[in-house]
Amino acid sequence: MASELKVPTMAEFFASGTVPEVLFWVGCAGSFDDRAKKITKAFVKILNKANVSFAVLGTEESCTGDPAKRAGNEFLFQMQAVTNIEVLNAYEIKKIVTACPHCFNTIKNEYPGLGGNYEVVHHTQFLKDLLNDGKISMEGGNFKGKRITFHDPCYLGRANGVYEAPRDLIRKLDAELIEMKSCKQRGLCCGAGGAQMFKEPEKGDKDVNIERTEQALETKPEIIAAGCPFCNTMMTDGVKNKEKEGDVQVMDIAEMIATAEDL
Repeated sequence: MASELKVPTMAEFFASGTVPEVLFWVGCAGSFDDRAKKITKAFVKILNKANVSFAVLGTEESCTGDPAKRAGNEFLFQMQAVTNIEVLNAYEIKKIVTACPHCFNTIKNEYPGLGGNYEVVHHTQFLKDLLNDGKISMEGGNFKGKRITFHDPCYLGRANGVYEAPRDLIRKLDAELIEMKSCKQRGLCCGAGGAQMFKEPEKGDKDVNIERTEQALETKPEIIAAGCPFCNTMMTDGVKNKEKEGDVQVMDIAEMIATAEDL
């Protein structure tokens, strides 16, 4: 399957003396997590279908440093960030798209202070632009009329004010978008932010992801839509905890579009 996907690297573009329109920043989850790899593949399929000139850094890409910074290790964060910025600037990167809101927020808001200035967009924003420009078309297909609720990733929503792009895409799939009681500016964290993804939760009455999953299930969804690999993991775990995996799917917006387009 992977052999069919066209994923050029920046090094290949550089060798041929050309520059891609956009750099796709894959991120740690999208590179190494088996579930998140499916999101990466879905997004690449859409980019290929839309004939977008893009490239990845491949082995030259390192963690943005978000988990280190959130966990309090500013020194490690700056080491990771400066290393990435040197690579990005050497390739004269102008525009970056990523499917991870943590990478999105860090490169967009924290890299400029260290010498990395780029136009950074989340993949839902990029997909909406492709749709508006007529580069992709969307039919609801098997999502037509389905009850879908969207979980706002913290670093996409409250941290950067991006609420409408993912929702517009869900509506374009002719799906029925149902909002949770805590959504948009009042969204609730999935429980993985602030480097919590990589540690066990503190003692308490209930894990955050269970609380959030309960809010999602209250909307009686057929699909919980996500726009972040961390959120995807936490919501999937929550659905399994409630033994609802037979009834409710957790899908990234890119996967939904790729599925609807039968890519």
